[in-house]
This record gives sequence, C-alpha cells and structure tokens, in this order.
Amino acid sequence: MVKAIVGANWGDEGKGKITDMFADKSDIVIRFQGGANAGHTIINHYGKFALHQLPSGVFHQSVTNIIGNGVALNIPKLQEEINHVVIGGVPMPNLMVSDRTQIVMPYHVLFDQYEEERLGGKAFGSTKSGIAPFYSDKYAKIGFQVCELFDEEALSEKISSVLEVKNIIIQNLYHKEPIDAAELFDTLMDYRKFIAPFVADVGAFLYDAIKSGARVLLEGQLGSMKDPDMGIYPMVTSSSTLAGYGAVGAGIPPYEIKEIVAVTKAYSSAVGAGEFVSEIFGDEANEMRRRGGDAGEYGATTGRARRMGWFDCVASRYGCRVQGATEVALTAIDCLSYLDQIPVCVAYDIDGEQTLDFPNQTKLKHAKPVLKVLEGWKTDIRGVTSFQQLPKAAQEYVLFIEKELGVPVRIVSTGPKREEIMFR
Repeated sequence: MVKAIVGANWGDEGKGKITDMFADKSDIVIRFQGGANAGHTIINHYGKFALHQLPSGVFHQSVTNIIGNGVALNIPKLQEEINHVVIGGVPMPNLMVSDRTQIVMPYHVLFDQYEEERLGGKAFGSTKSGIAPFYSDKYAKIGFQVCELFDEEALSEKISSVLEVKNIIIQNLYHKEPIDAAELFDTLMDYRKFIAPFVADVGAFLYDAIKSGARVLLEGQLGSMKDPDMGIYPMVTSSSTLAGYGAVGAGIPPYEIKEIVAVTKAYSSAVGAGEFVSEIFGDEANEMRRRGGDAGEYGATTGRARRMGWFDCVASRYGCRVQGATEVALTAIDCLSYLDQIPVCVAYDIDGEQTLDFPNQTKLKHAKPVLKVLEGWKTDIRGVTSFQQLPKAAQEYVLFIEKELGVPVRIVSTGPKREEIMFR
C-alpha cells in the first residue's frame, strides 16, 4: 500500500515530522520531486536534522530510502547530507538512487545565480540551487541521467555538445567565464565514484516490492501553492508538488496511491515573493515568527525569515483539494497558545465580492482576507497527546478548521518532537 505525505500550503508545514512518524511503520520511503532547494526539519532521539534530498526514513534502519527519478539530484549536496547525518550518530542510511534520476549540473547552480543577479529587483526569490535551470534542461532533453555517468565516451560527446550552447549564453548574456568541458567531465567522474554504490533500477525494485505488499511512503517537498500548474504562478517551484505526481516521480502506477495526508500548519507561513492573503506584519508577525516552529520560523534551506499569516481556510481547502487529501495533519497548534484571540481567514474579498474559492493569480492580487476571530486557550499545550486533554478552545479551533477544509483532521501535532502528536 502506498501513502503520500504532501503539503497543503506554501511548504514548511511540518511534513518532515509527519513523514518521520509514518516511516516507522513503512518499508520504503521515496522522495519523488524537488531537490536541495527545500528541506524537512526532523527532531528525534538522534538530535535535530534538516534533510534536503535524503528521504525522512533514513532514521529507521529497517527502511529502504529511495531518491526517485523525479528528483533533481545534487550529488555534492547529497554527499554532504549523508556525512551530516552519519556524524550526528545516525547509522549509514539504506539508500537507493534511481538510475533514471537526473543530475543537477554545476552550471545549473551558476545559471540560477547569474539569472537572479541579472533580474535584480525583479528576481523570483530563488534558493539559487539550480532547480529552474535543471528542469528547463530536463524538458529540453539536454539533461543528464545518472545512468549516463557510466558511459564515458557518450558522456564526453554530450558534454561538448551541450556546452556549445551553454557557453554562448554564459559569455554573451551573463558576461562570465565559459565552462571547460574537460573539467566538467572530471567533476562528473567524481560524482560517479560517490553515487555508484547507490544506483539501481528502482522501477523494477518498486514493482516487485508493491506486488509483495510492501508499505510505501511518498515524501513530497514544498506544498500546493508552489506547484507550477496549480500554485501561485510564477512564484512557484519547477516540479509538481502534488501527490498525483508521486506516481510519475517515483515510477509507480497511480492507482497504487491509496492514502494522501495533506499537512497544514495551524497558522500560515511562506518563504519568497508572491501573493499571501492572510499575511500579518510588524510586531504581530515578529512575535508569531519567534514563537513558531521548533526554533522560530526560518527556512530550513535558506535561513530566511518566513512571512507569517493567520490560518487561511480558502488556500488550505484548495490545497487539500488539488492534493486529493484523504486526511489532514494539523501541525504547530501549540505555537498559538500565547494568543487571547486567534483570527482565521474564512473568505476572500475581491473587489467588494466575497468568495470561498481560491482564485487564479490575476484575481488573487486583488484579494483581501475576511477574518473570523476564535477564542484562544492561553495554556501551554506542547506535548499533549490526547485530543480530550486539549483546552476546549483548542479543540474547537481544530474542529473549526476541519469543518472549513471538508477533510478529516486525523493528526494534530503539539510540538516539534516525534512523540508530541495525537491521533483522532
């Protein structure tokens, strides 16, 4: 049986903790999209870790962790990440990398940096991880799959061919030094040496595993609002963040995905530019940012301060819908315990008309939040593991969100640690 863990919002919803929890009852955990441009923060008995490409099952020795064909594989970053977890006391992960996974090339990172520099004040707020150039090349059919590292002659020829175009752009648009083909080839040979022990025919492995009844967990990156089709375009990522893409990015049949857990925080946060209807500012935002997450609301990859806002029922309901959520995990509710009253965005006002439906980006620019104020509970609830033990106001907050989303809230997280969680 295959279960997907995905984000209902802008990312940073707490998916890492939820995936880590479900990984304990899984045989296989698969990263199916994205790359080193985002991260999952996990706190467990080993300590605190920010994972970027490694699946969150790496803390469970019985789990096979897979980097699927849909991932933008940054091999040097993966090497750093593995070293980081091993130095932190975690046993060497049981890791497989699909031979069809494509590689983030060194020039992808350079192009990302150069383009943000060129755009200046009109930049997209990229993490400068090479993601957009990577996916551009992938769909232009000039990317490099992992399997190509093992055919040196063909690899050398392809490098020369690709660099003919890349160097023209580098020299004439960005006015930078050209890339040397021989140096790039040597770099890729270093990549091969590291990645070779992990490379496998993942598609065949998963086919047999699922047929035999393996419990498979798909781990998504970012959230619905960052999807290139269904998100707030163009302030999106370059690979699909939706559970439906999990089948493609992992290389499994779509009908095998039986459960989809959409993760959403009890408030809203976002990194980067773009419309954010329920956003708050000033001291109000600073206080929520300080109290949020496990150590404040800052990006796991960039370290940038996250933009803060009230829970957005309109965006979250839409996020759950496009994900196809069968249940919801509500995280970080404990972070709201300081508030006397808690506003919630229940509708958008667009040019004087209220709507409950999340609009396209042209209309979203004109949207203003319609707020409903709920009572706070003013009691520290961190670590509470029973819904009945929550203060009445906290219970009502969860039930209100559940009603607004139209999807059952089965999981409520009351802290960053693995055990600080409850099931309903």
